[in-house]
Amino acid sequence: MQRPADHPTVLTGKVGVLLVNLGTPDAPDAGAVKRYLKEFLSDRRVVEIPALVWQPILRGIILNTRPRKSAHAYAQVWTDEGSPLAAITAAQARALQARLGESAIVRHAMRYQSPAMAKELDALLQAGCERILVAPLYPHYSGATTASALDAVADWIKARRRLPALRTLPPYHDDPAYIGALHADLSRQIDALDFAPELLLLSYHGMPERTLHLGDPYHCHCRKTSRLLGERFAQSNPALRLETTFQSRFGKAKWLEPATDAVLVDEARKGTRRIAIAAPGFSADCLETLEELAIRGKEDFVAAGGTHFASLACLNAGDDGMDMIEALVRRELSGWI
Repeated sequence: MQRPADHPTVLTGKVGVLLVNLGTPDAPDAGAVKRYLKEFLSDRRVVEIPALVWQPILRGIILNTRPRKSAHAYAQVWTDEGSPLAAITAAQARALQARLGESAIVRHAMRYQSPAMAKELDALLQAGCERILVAPLYPHYSGATTASALDAVADWIKARRRLPALRTLPPYHDDPAYIGALHADLSRQIDALDFAPELLLLSYHGMPERTLHLGDPYHCHCRKTSRLLGERFAQSNPALRLETTFQSRFGKAKWLEPATDAVLVDEARKGTRRIAIAAPGFSADCLETLEELAIRGKEDFVAAGGTHFASLACLNAGDDGMDMIEALVRRELSGWI
């Protein structure tokens, strides 16, 4: 049967990949930060306090005090391309597109703010993608990150009539490709320093401790990454000591410990003078690595007596990181491309 002349063109037969990261304000000002924090901190996966209790605190206190302070922090790391996280995630998508060629269409999205996941999934569908891999770039599973991204996919599914086949990238905290990429990249950065660090601090984003007791595997995933990475460094750099810490505490609840800021001060007071710090849980440099660790972390360490401090870059869109992302994505696309 011949297609009617007025029938719209519908593209089909393509495979799509959507790289997903957490999110960032659209600008380093209080208004943009307030919009971002309102969306982020209203997610029940992120803050598991009943809404009747939490929303008055969020709207009455936090959104009236924190945006200005956070905007100042964002302004210190903002680039000509915008937010570092947004710019680097876009670069990762471009690099993966170049590696996959015509076998797949690659786009990127943020769980909060822009580019929105629903908009980018729609774009892939309109481009003819009948099979889509959603790839949250979180090595360590957490309900507040991976599960929240999948919630957004579920919301998109419920609101659409025409749907593609969907796959999701699993956590990769212990994947040999990830551990190998981290070891190679961090080793190269350490070798390029003008001092030999006594300690490599592996700092992961913190979570309330209760999430561990409720069954979230995040803490275990982080610890396993550190153990596997430590085994690699024990062979390549046996004099280097590795420790695991957790950063970005918020509120009065007990969070995963030890805390990064407290350990930096304690190490300096105990006589450690040379430290390198890395954030293996972040796929791209962002506020938490460029401001919290590189700026405030250094200030805390030096003020307590440290003399040499280096904040190491995330894998970002470098060759080691992109080799890993490509390997993981190709594995999950098996049978599709």
